[in-house]
Amino acid sequence: MNGCDRGTALELALHGTDAALFDSAARLRQAAFGRRVELCAIINARSGNCGMDCRFCSQSRHNSTGVAVFPLLPDAELAERTARLADSPVRHIGLVTSGGALEGGEFVRLRDFIASCPDGVRRKLCASLGRLSQGQLEALHAAGLPRFHHNLETAESYYPNICTTQRWQDRRTTARRARAAGLELCCGGLFGLGESWEDRVDFALALREEGVRNVPLNFLHPHPHTPLGGRPPLDAAEALRIIAVFRHILPQATLRVCGGRPLVLGGRQADIFAAGANALMTGDYLTTRGGGLEDDIRMIQAQGLEIAE
Repeated sequence: MNGCDRGTALELALHGTDAALFDSAARLRQAAFGRRVELCAIINARSGNCGMDCRFCSQSRHNSTGVAVFPLLPDAELAERTARLADSPVRHIGLVTSGGALEGGEFVRLRDFIASCPDGVRRKLCASLGRLSQGQLEALHAAGLPRFHHNLETAESYYPNICTTQRWQDRRTTARRARAAGLELCCGGLFGLGESWEDRVDFALALREEGVRNVPLNFLHPHPHTPLGGRPPLDAAEALRIIAVFRHILPQATLRVCGGRPLVLGGRQADIFAAGANALMTGDYLTTRGGGLEDDIRMIQAQGLEIAE
C-alpha cells in the first residue's frame, strides 16, 4: 500500500471530518500492525552547549534556557541505564547526544561502549548523534548498532525558518548515509513550528520518498528563552489530525508519538491510536518530563491494545 497522494492528503487535512479521518486511519493502523503498540525510551547522554541555532531547541547555546549541560555520560552510568531499560517492555533505547555531531574521543568511547554491550541490550539500541560521516556510521554498524535516528524536522521549504546553521539537504544526507551503512533509520520531525498543512504534507511525502519506515512525531513544547518560546502549543485536535494524515500518507510506517505528548494532547493522549499511531516514547524526553512507563502501559491496555514484544 503506497499511501495517498498530495491532493488527497490535503483534502483530508483541510476538509475531512474527524470521524471519517480517524476511522480510516485506525483501520490502516490495524491492517499494518494489528493490536500491537511499540514502546521506546531515550537517554540524554550528552546535554546542552549545541552550536546549532534551531529556534525551538532548549539545548542550543544560542538560546539561554538554563538546561543542564554535561559531556558524554560515563560508561558505567550508560551501562546501568541501558540495562535497566532493556529489562523493561521498551523495544528501542535511544542514546541521544547534543551538538552538530558527536566527534573525537567521545565518539570513539560511545562506539566502544556499544560494542561492549551484552547482545540483549545492544539489539535494542538506537543512537541519535548528529551529522556523522559515512565512516563513522559504518563504524557504528560494525560495533553492532542496529538503528540510527536523525530527524528531517519539517518540509525542505520550511526548514530555513527554524535553522540556519545547516541545510535540510545536510540532514537528508546524514539519513541516507545511515541507510547506506546498513543501519535501520528512524526519521521524523516536529510540528507546531508555524508550518502550514502544505508543509506537513510535503514533509510526509519526503519521508515516503526516502523510504522511511520509522517516523517519530514530536509536538513543540515551547521553551522560554527560545525564539519559539512564545508560540502557543498546538491544539490536541490538530495534533491528532497530523497523526491521522501521516497514517494515510505512510500506511506501513511505524508512527511514534514522542516529545510534547503530555503538554499538547493532555487528556486525549489515548486518542493517538484512533488517529493511527502504533508506537510511543515513554519516560522523560531530553529536557521535559514525559509519561511514566506503567501509566503508558495501562493507557495502551485500556484501549484493548497490547505491548509489542
